Amino acid sequence: MTFFITTPIYYVNADPHLGHAYSTIAADILARHHRQCGEDVFFLTGTDEHGNKVAQAAAERGLSPREHCDQVSERFRALAGLLDVSNDFFIRTTDPQHEAFVQQFVQRLQDAGDIEKRTYGGLYCTACEGFWYERDLVDGKCPDHGIEPVWLEEENYYFLLSRYQERLAEFFRANPDWVKPRSRYNEALSFIEQGLEDISISRSSITWGVPVPWDPEQVIYVWVDALINYLSALTYARPGDDLSRFWPARLHIMAKDILKFHAVIWPALLMSAGYELPRGELIHGYLLMGGEKMSKTRGNVLDPFAIIERYGIDALRFYLFREVTFGQDGVISLDGFAARYTNELANELGNLVSRTVSMVGKYRGGQIPPAGGDAGLAQEGAAMVAACRARFDAVEITPALESVWEFVRRLNRFVEEQAPWKLAKEQAHAARLDAVLHDLVAGLRLIALCLYPVMPSTAVEILRRLGQPTAAGALALERAVWDGLRPAAVELAPPLFPRIEADA
Repeated sequence: MTFFITTPIYYVNADPHLGHAYSTIAADILARHHRQCGEDVFFLTGTDEHGNKVAQAAAERGLSPREHCDQVSERFRALAGLLDVSNDFFIRTTDPQHEAFVQQFVQRLQDAGDIEKRTYGGLYCTACEGFWYERDLVDGKCPDHGIEPVWLEEENYYFLLSRYQERLAEFFRANPDWVKPRSRYNEALSFIEQGLEDISISRSSITWGVPVPWDPEQVIYVWVDALINYLSALTYARPGDDLSRFWPARLHIMAKDILKFHAVIWPALLMSAGYELPRGELIHGYLLMGGEKMSKTRGNVLDPFAIIERYGIDALRFYLFREVTFGQDGVISLDGFAARYTNELANELGNLVSRTVSMVGKYRGGQIPPAGGDAGLAQEGAAMVAACRARFDAVEITPALESVWEFVRRLNRFVEEQAPWKLAKEQAHAARLDAVLHDLVAGLRLIALCLYPVMPSTAVEILRRLGQPTAAGALALERAVWDGLRPAAVELAPPLFPRIEADA
């Protein structure tokens, strides 16, 4: 089975921030999970590099658009590496292969009779690179960016989106899970049912873009160019490998501010061009700082590089999806990072690993005892694995983490209930001590395997300290069974999550 997952491609008018990291980590978590389930996965991310905002940003820096794009795109690529994401390809819309595919795609729209040339005037938001109706403005400003649109009038090519209104509505009604969560599905369907107007898909006033194939005096609207990346990447990401098996994409992940483009315009473009539609879209909420969404335009962003330097990559990945229910808006803060890090990572998980390894080292010479003794705990471990898998499958990342953490806390209670330090004092309790230590290691192994999609480095390090294999095949979820623990020696090591001073 194939699993093709995408992030939005990120606009290079400014540097990456934590909001970009959020979408990318979410896609990585799901990509890693589906690899663990034995699926053939292709994970795509990248940068969106055309349009007026990019040209303006380049001019402000005294650079050509290409020079600016090369520099900022590399920062997004570096962020992906720093986040420990496992993307299979990083696309740039300035790739010549992508540009050629975009022209071919748009030509298909023209050949289908879905393109007309018209003159249009409207209120244009430079931050969105899109038009707004006056009725949709908030106090005369763009609701997404808080800036006043300007009147723009020019002759463009139009995609006849109105032709696809009924077909889109029928598709939505036949596929009620196509957009998640349900509130976003309802929002998109309502937008369709209110009536669709034809949309401009070219610009004559902009030169930094892909030329319209039959009229090089105009360039293709940046949003149309960007959406097509999900298809174009499959034509050149792996020379010699036919990646067409991955289409249609299983899941597009994005924030709610680009819902209309993905849930309304993109499927209509695909219908016109003769392609199957993606299998689903997951729309997540905003990370909020001081009650507002993080935005480069608003200037209220957290620097992910600084967060990672202080807390580590896996701590960031954990916090974002533990603190904020995926799919909803959520408030984040540095205080929130510190609390989750200290209470759950350091005190609960990290301390559990340290205590377990230390006790095996102290009481059994570092060798994991061969057999357990608590059938109930084993059943709880199996239930945790099953719940975690089901929730990841359903794109419920936060509940999946909660399943794992319930079992982390269960093992911590198990330590207190069994008190191995007391059992170790009497030889008569030797068998019981063996069973307790074995069960603790077996439980931690299952926790590591279930945590792997969210905290890959931490999971591998836990397995290494427990003497368990860490090769890709050993991380498969089918191996997450209680009796899969391998006899081995444990390794004492520094704390997984070192204490961080409040004023650090």
